[in-house]
Amino acid sequence: MMELRPETLLAQAAGFEDPATGGLIPPLQPSTTFLRDPDNAYRRGFDYARDRNPTYQPAEAVLAGLEGGAEALLFSSGMAAATAVFQALRPGDHVVVPEVMYWGLRKWLLETATAWGLEVALVDTTEPEAVHAALRPGRTRLLWLETPANPTWAVSDIAALSELAHAAGALVAVDNTVPTPLLTRPLDLGADLVMHSATKYLNGHSDVVAGALVTRRTDGEIWPRIRTIRHDGGAILGPFEAWLLTRGLRTLHLRLRAACGNAMHLAARLQEHPRVERVLYPGLPTHKGHTLAARQMQGGFGGMLSILVQGGEQAAVATAANVRLWKRATSLGGVESLLEHRASIEGPSSPAPANLLRLSVGAEDVGDLIADLESALAAAEA
Repeated sequence: MMELRPETLLAQAAGFEDPATGGLIPPLQPSTTFLRDPDNAYRRGFDYARDRNPTYQPAEAVLAGLEGGAEALLFSSGMAAATAVFQALRPGDHVVVPEVMYWGLRKWLLETATAWGLEVALVDTTEPEAVHAALRPGRTRLLWLETPANPTWAVSDIAALSELAHAAGALVAVDNTVPTPLLTRPLDLGADLVMHSATKYLNGHSDVVAGALVTRRTDGEIWPRIRTIRHDGGAILGPFEAWLLTRGLRTLHLRLRAACGNAMHLAARLQEHPRVERVLYPGLPTHKGHTLAARQMQGGFGGMLSILVQGGEQAAVATAANVRLWKRATSLGGVESLLEHRASIEGPSSPAPANLLRLSVGAEDVGDLIADLESALAAAEA
């Protein structure tokens, strides 16, 4: 089969055609169990749905193709996918993770993973020297990266850090939820594993909770262990959710293009607003990681940004309270625009500044989004 551009791979669900009917839409297979052959074998490749389901295949094929990986696995959530990577390690192993990262995983690592026996080092991964100092050759098993990092959108150098990690004998896994493989392909930059909260941009319609992992190679120790963890732990995606995920993936390129354009326009406008102390968006030349992001991200800087509101936490919370079009809700990556005061959601351990509002920019008219946010900023000042 000819090599397909990402847009074609997505729109055609990796060229799917149903061999039984000629249908162009991948079918939903709800069966939890599958028929054995007369000699007790499973030559059709499916035995029980906790192992795998045929409805997974289109989404996994598309994701592996988009990331340039050897194989992809769907999980019941982004957290299930992420934690499977750490569970595939051994008690006593040392891991290096970013100081700023998805709060839910950060909390799990510091509370659950450490109690289980992992040694977790929090590091500023935007500084290669700090990562180099934190790596312990022969002991560090994994470097976890998230770039741009939620919710400050700090940018880390995947290629440089992968080289450092590999020299120390560690694997590299990258949370690619926010940029998606349309903007960043971590495996091309040296990473070994890629994780997605597929709930977000990959599905794109705020109606599926799902996760995914993609690997550069299927041999070695870690990937077979991850497969076993999914099977034995039962962190599987339901067939209907897998079907919805495939449907959502087919428009990812269109949705992400709209989100990137709107976010860039919004960031440029808000950095001039008198009620905004600072805009955190890697697409702005004023962002610390802009030069690296321009090199590492192809085709846009993503649909996520944060603003620091003048007047501190009270002003930020009041701004969120006065939006009408933006939705005050957790999550990101849907076609609707969401806004959230992260510090109050995450609690006392949050690294988010108290006056930070996180914005997931959707596919609406950008003029309407700007007008609503400017009205809310003005109401918060009154």
